[in-house]
Amino acid sequence: MSWLKAIRLEKVVLTFPVFFMLAGCSQGRAPSFLLFGSYFPSWLVGAAISIPLTLLVRWGLIRVGIDDVLPLRLLVYVCLGLIFTMMFAFLFSPR
Repeated sequence: MSWLKAIRLEKVVLTFPVFFMLAGCSQGRAPSFLLFGSYFPSWLVGAAISIPLTLLVRWGLIRVGIDDVLPLRLLVYVCLGLIFTMMFAFLFSPR
C-alpha cells in the first residue's frame, strides 16, 4: 500500500509545477500587427525586417574585410538574423 501512496505523491509533485507554468498563458491573443488587412505575428514581421538588415550587415562586413575571417559564417549570420528578429519583436510588439 505504501508504493501506491508513493506513486500518487509522485504524480502530484510532477504535475503541480505545470499549473504554475500554465498560469502565464492567460493572454487572450498573440502579439500581432495589422498589415494589408490581415493580422501577422510580430515575429514574422520582425523576420521580414531582419533579413534585409542582416544582408546589410553582411555587405558591411564584406566591405571591411571581416567576412573572410569569420568562423562558421552561416551560424553567425543566422544568429544575427535571430537577434534582429527578437529585438524587433521585443521593442515593437503592441502588447
